[in-house]
Amino acid sequence: MHLPDYKEARTRDKRDYKRIEYSENSDVKDKYLGKTFYLKTYGCQMNEHDSENIEALLTFLGFSKVDNYTDADLVLLNTCSIRENAHNKAFGMLGRLKHLKQEKKDLIVGLCGCMAQEASVVDEIMKDYKWVNFVFGTHNMYQLPEIIDKALEENKQQIEVFSREGDLIEGLPVLRVNDYKAYVNIIYGCDKFCTYCIVPYTRGRERSRLKEDVLEEVKALVRDGYKEVTLLGQNVNAYGKDIYDNYTMANLLEDVAKTGIPRIRFTTSHPWDFTDSMIEVIAKYPNIMPSVHLPVQSGSSRVLKLMGRRYTRESYLELFHKIKDTVPNVTISTDIIVGFPGESEEDFKETLSLVEECKYDNAFTFIFSKREGTPACKLADPTPESEKEKRLQRLNEIVNHYFLENNKKLVGSSLEVLVEGISEKKNMYYGYSDTNKLINFSSDKDIKAGDLVKVKITSAKTWSLDGEVVR
Repeated sequence: MHLPDYKEARTRDKRDYKRIEYSENSDVKDKYLGKTFYLKTYGCQMNEHDSENIEALLTFLGFSKVDNYTDADLVLLNTCSIRENAHNKAFGMLGRLKHLKQEKKDLIVGLCGCMAQEASVVDEIMKDYKWVNFVFGTHNMYQLPEIIDKALEENKQQIEVFSREGDLIEGLPVLRVNDYKAYVNIIYGCDKFCTYCIVPYTRGRERSRLKEDVLEEVKALVRDGYKEVTLLGQNVNAYGKDIYDNYTMANLLEDVAKTGIPRIRFTTSHPWDFTDSMIEVIAKYPNIMPSVHLPVQSGSSRVLKLMGRRYTRESYLELFHKIKDTVPNVTISTDIIVGFPGESEEDFKETLSLVEECKYDNAFTFIFSKREGTPACKLADPTPESEKEKRLQRLNEIVNHYFLENNKKLVGSSLEVLVEGISEKKNMYYGYSDTNKLINFSSDKDIKAGDLVKVKITSAKTWSLDGEVVR
């Protein structure tokens, strides 16, 4: 049994980690043939990609996937800890599974992902959810076959959560969600330790994959006909700093662009690591999408310092305008936290004025969520929740105004769209432009998911555009 420990998880030292090629154990192949699984994923793209690996591991064991958890022999929750809402949803699902397990005595239930790295979560599961069969964290996903075996053979709860990240495991099997868009991990973990964020504790220190491994994975996707790749990391801009003296995220972006894959995206960026060379490479290569996610979190330098963000309002705006001035037709999205402990009305007004200046194309806005174990959790927080909700509403009114204003400027233009499938709208398709705009459109010719088509924009809404395929 291995239990999470925040003190150990926080440690950053010079330990070397090894690159290890994953090897499937032929002895367990199809061991659970005839059994079914249901996998519920919460959180970010990294979790979504982890679930693609988890599905492949379960399929190798012989499990087959079902769409309804009540039909499953094994239910696994891949969890997120970034905000309390995701935390509550996962525990709500555990509550439903408790009732199901009373009916299905042989039901296997597991929990993994970022919540599993939280000591308080594991303590609660060991105390009040003894019927959960197993828990494992973000650092030992590859051990899932052994963890399931041990839980069933010993008939007792297994807690296997490593507080320290281990070696880099290459070659994990993967079952991708679709045949035209793919996630590719380039770096794991985060060393920024923003005061509100639990991720450095749940994902460990920054560990970059070798450039050769990343590029070979992308080249394989090109050979398989993929149209778009998203390079993933908690802080992609830090890529290479831990293993190379003279090879950075800018170099990797350029090398990925040279593979010829039609579309390249990357997330998530930290403004502190966003270099001029990255901007130049994005502007240089047409297959690097002109869509940048640049989280600001607050428009107040005072609050940014409390957050441990390592940049000021002024330096953020300088970077923002440099990207806008250099990358043609670029769109920029952001994250904003409202009601951080100690945020005054004046601080909040600075956030509003920054939004007025940046006129973002998209923004993910949230009320501050306390995460146990982070420094911000201990800060005095005198602002009433009702005031925070009002601030969020005021912020959303402004960001929504600019979403619509920016979309209206696109009416009459023609955009290249990667087709995703059939829209919820009758007789319409949907897909995303190079600038990551959601577009619902009609077509009088046969098209399918994965096609790249030209769409003329006919009308604009706050969150989407309507159009028709150009002949």
